[in-house]
Order: sequence, then structure tokens, then C-alpha cells
Amino acid sequence: MIREFAAGFGTLLRGFGMWRTHPKLLALGLIPAALAFIVLAALLIPFGLSLGGITSWMTPFADGWDAGWQIALRTALGIVLFVAAAVLAGLVFTALALTIGDPFYQRIWRGVEQSLGGDEPTGETGFWTTVGEGLRLVVLGILVALLTLVIGFIPVVGGVIASVTGVVLSGRLLARELTGRAFDARGLDAATRSRLLGSGRARVLGFGVATQLCFMIPLGAIITMPAAVAGSTMLARALTERQTTDA
Repeated sequence: MIREFAAGFGTLLRGFGMWRTHPKLLALGLIPAALAFIVLAALLIPFGLSLGGITSWMTPFADGWDAGWQIALRTALGIVLFVAAAVLAGLVFTALALTIGDPFYQRIWRGVEQSLGGDEPTGETGFWTTVGEGLRLVVLGILVALLTLVIGFIPVVGGVIASVTGVVLSGRLLARELTGRAFDARGLDAATRSRLLGSGRARVLGFGVATQLCFMIPLGAIITMPAAVAGSTMLARALTERQTTDA
């Protein structure tokens, strides 16, 4: 399982490797990624700057506490709030970027399929399907963010558990969403996709977690998005070929 999880990280690294071999192709994905990033930054930056006021408003009972305990509580709460917001932002960013830049990302995954050789899938993801999947991702992202926030209130260990839970769950959702185009091209239905993703659960999780962590780095989401699309195409192809070999 550890080897498969590491292979998921390696799949994203292979996606980044496409920047060296196919820079013009991946550069197509920078424009929609930058637009989505600007929209989310306009929301996240004010939220981050307001965390002090928000945590004070949420913990009026701590006003009379010793200054050290008061600061510790509100700092921990601020971290949990920001992690939950960052987890949601990563998923919303993906949904928004894929919707805005669908034609660009279609070219990227096709280019990756061609570079890998073999028969090239001919199917496409329709625009409204992309929109629907994006909305689904946002809704699930809100649920993950709320769960992260609730876990964060567990005394002492809540912040750590919330951070790990948020990254793992959001990474799983990211991997599922990003592999959607390569699976659509192969004409795979929802049940078959779930079976394929389940067969490589550790690798899928490794890829998703690596992507989510890169998204949480300042400006990392812009550079990572095209590489993640490329890597997800490789991941979907590997899972499909492994099923064929096993069969």
C-alpha cells in the first residue's frame, strides 16, 4: 500500500515532467488556472486578514481568560478555519478551472495520450457534464470543509486530525474529478470508474494528496493544475491497463 501511495505521488511528478518535454502544451492550462486563482484569492485573502476578528467573535467566552490561553485558543481556531477554507478552495479552484478551461485541458490530456502511445481514446466530456461535475465537486467540498471544521474542535489533537482529514478527503475528490476526462474518453460509466479507482485506491489517494498539497502552496495551484491534468491522464490510463492485464 505504501508503494502504491508513493506511486501516486510519482504520477504527479511525471505530470510535472511534461513541463520539460511539452512546455507549450501544458502552458495552455495556465490561463484558466490563473483566472480561477484570481477569483479565489479575492475571497481567501480578505478571509485570512479577518481571521482575528472572526475567532474573537466565535469565542466571546474567552474574553476573560489569561492572555496566553486566549491567544492559544484563538490561534488554534484560526488555523482550523484557514485549513478548512484552503481545502474548500482547492476543490472550488479545480471545478472552476476545469469549467473555464475545458477546451485547453482537453488538448492537454489528448497530448498526453498521444505521448504515451497506443490507441488514443476518442470520446469527449460535454460542457454541461463538466459544469455538473464541477457543482458536485463544490458541494462535496463544502461537506469536507464542514467536517474538517467540526473535527478541529476536538481538544488538543483536533487541529492535526482536521488538517490530515481535510487533505486526504479533498485529495480523493480531486483525483476522481481530474481523471474524469480520461475516463469519459474511454466511454466508462460511473460504476466502472468507481471500480477502477477502488482497485488502485492507494495510488489514487497518493496522487490526490500530492495535488492538494501543491494547491495549498502560494501560487502553486497555477503551475500544478496543468501537470495534475497530465498526471491524472497517466493515472487513468494505468488503472485501465492494469484492469485489462488482470482480466
